[in-house]
Amino acid sequence: MRDFLVEAGKFRLELGACPLVMGIVNVTPDSFSDGGQFFDADKAVAHGLELAEQGADILDVGGESTRPFSDPVSQQEEERRVLPVIERLSRLVNIPISIDTQRASTAKRALEAGASIINDISALGADPGMAALAAKTGAPVILMHMLDKPKTMQENPRYADVVADVRDFLAKAIARSVAAGIGREKIIVDPGIGFGKTVEHNLLLIKNLDALHQLGVPVLLGHSRKSFIRKTLAKKALPDRAAEDYAVEMGTQAVTAFALIKGVHIVRVHGVAAARAVVDMTLSLQAAGA
Repeated sequence: MRDFLVEAGKFRLELGACPLVMGIVNVTPDSFSDGGQFFDADKAVAHGLELAEQGADILDVGGESTRPFSDPVSQQEEERRVLPVIERLSRLVNIPISIDTQRASTAKRALEAGASIINDISALGADPGMAALAAKTGAPVILMHMLDKPKTMQENPRYADVVADVRDFLAKAIARSVAAGIGREKIIVDPGIGFGKTVEHNLLLIKNLDALHQLGVPVLLGHSRKSFIRKTLAKKALPDRAAEDYAVEMGTQAVTAFALIKGVHIVRVHGVAAARAVVDMTLSLQAAGA
């Protein structure tokens, strides 16, 4: 696996031998996994602190649900949700914070509030001002593949070859970003698990994650608790919802371990403590006898 050094404000992300764990802080009432649990700013900040204590290397703060069939929120509402959380967390934790948004205005204010990374599910395609903002500020960008928009992406996703199509989309997104003045060393890519993909598409992408290394930039995987895991595991009946949720979390960490073997540089998860254990154990196994 190739090593990378990504500078994010005062932080230096060493991406390579030791994959990083990105903890999810959803400040939303309707995200698919934890919507509403941390909608209050105080609860969101407390959750971010807990994730940092559990070993998160990055905190990813978002204020708009992008689950399948979701509707967008206004810019004002998105900023009302995330800015106080980012401002407070940036003073309390010594790890980088990313802003999960498609809006340049929200990203700009989030960077001013203390964020240092832009995580854009539209790969800078939704807002024409996002690329210019990233180029001007030097903030690293996470470019994700998505088929259409959250409202419609799961209606009938089709690909000629999902691995090749996603890789080609990301290659073009990288080229557009570089042309807009963003340094290649500031770019991270995400195949967009669950964003316009069937269960089989998701499984194939994860199985072939190493194909994305051809792009020459770090790879992030956001697979945590997504429906393809629940649907895959639903082939075996479970006694109740609690048992199902536990199985989905274990399935998430199984994917985490597989992704590490495939050379992923960052895993974006809800369960940071479990992911931290998976990362540490996987590294110990790989280093045994060396």
